[in-house]
Amino acid sequence: MNDQIRVGRGHDSDPAPGYLDYARVGPLAPGAVAALDDAVALARRSGPAELDRLFALSDAARASAARLLDARPHEIALVPSTSNGLFTAAAALRGPGTVLVPRDEFPANVYPWIRFAGRGGPDVRLVEPDGPLRISPDLLRRHLTPEVTALTVSAVDSLTGHVAPLAALKEVLGPDRLLIVDAIQGLGAVPLETDAADVLVSGGQKWLRAGWGAALLLIRDRCAERLVPGLGGWAGVTDPFAARHPAPPLPGAAAHLATNPDFPAAAALGAAIDDLLDRGGPAAVGTRIRTTLAELLDRARGAGAEVLLDGLGEGERAGIGTFRLPGHDPAAVHQALEAAGVITTRRGAWIRLSPHVGTSSTATELFADALDALGAAGAPAAPGAVGGLDSRHARDGTSASASTSVSTRSITRATAHTRPTDNPRSQEPTCPTT
Repeated sequence: MNDQIRVGRGHDSDPAPGYLDYARVGPLAPGAVAALDDAVALARRSGPAELDRLFALSDAARASAARLLDARPHEIALVPSTSNGLFTAAAALRGPGTVLVPRDEFPANVYPWIRFAGRGGPDVRLVEPDGPLRISPDLLRRHLTPEVTALTVSAVDSLTGHVAPLAALKEVLGPDRLLIVDAIQGLGAVPLETDAADVLVSGGQKWLRAGWGAALLLIRDRCAERLVPGLGGWAGVTDPFAARHPAPPLPGAAAHLATNPDFPAAAALGAAIDDLLDRGGPAAVGTRIRTTLAELLDRARGAGAEVLLDGLGEGERAGIGTFRLPGHDPAAVHQALEAAGVITTRRGAWIRLSPHVGTSSTATELFADALDALGAAGAPAAPGAVGGLDSRHARDGTSASASTSVSTRSITRATAHTRPTDNPRSQEPTCPTT
């Protein structure tokens, strides 16, 4: 059963006023806490009626997710995590063929494809970025060779906050190639072009504020026949106790279930989605989040900060903004912010900000005051402080349209030249984060 930390339902359960780290962990929303507590109470009693109510919570969560994603409930299954959902997708997509993976994808969306390459899955081709963005329609078009069967991509870049143009990417791919989307850094924060995704996966522990233990796995009907239940277990078949195995798979995404979901976690996820929809959905919530983020980034610029991917157009940035203070030790900046009550994530030389709809003006003022104090102190830069964005800017002589077709062994060689100090994606705090 889900073992999340229980917190009170009162005001003292709210995150600190200066909490700006929802891209790492979203503190559980009150509705999710209440749903989790109620589900745990049912599990403690475990009478027939209570168990029926408990098991029904997963169906309710899938129905809520279907409304959010404009999908049919049978197209959605509940899996333990984003990573588990991506492994499920990788196990379901059989070769021959090639899946395109942007080189700077977050590792959770790289390892599933590596692990199944050579084990019945498609080959993996790492696509080099041709600029500050991991993937674009033009770049995809240049790599769309006949053997390509799928592209896997994050809906929102966890470092830069850039929103992937999912509809444009799907248009380039066409109906016969799959678009597989890791949506955890966008779902619950901003509107996403989820209709374009053939397969979509997202946990609830970040912007949805639902905690761990349950994630959405969306498999559209239009591609269901192309995916085999590679990880599907007894919970994914029509008759688990059939005389002969395997029994026929269940219809829809449920065919890919290895076992039953975590029902309390499913209840929390469903409640979080319902709360999002009650607030007006991603469009309304996203407007408020983007407004708050813009204010924070304006304060950073006013203090002399450089903003990563500054100048993104309206709708191109989600709830994530990243900055650095030239001439200052990034570790010292991060520590000074924390000492001032401002909670952020440091990625190498960069500080990541990720407010939410409930972030108040107090957070902005705390942030601005901390930056003013740093400016007055004139903190020196650390020796060898990183100046570039990440490894893609540190590599010299890389062709703008280069890509690497790899096996499990050659992936290691392809990434061996990236120095950890050059790549803020390798500076992640320990789990849980993306």
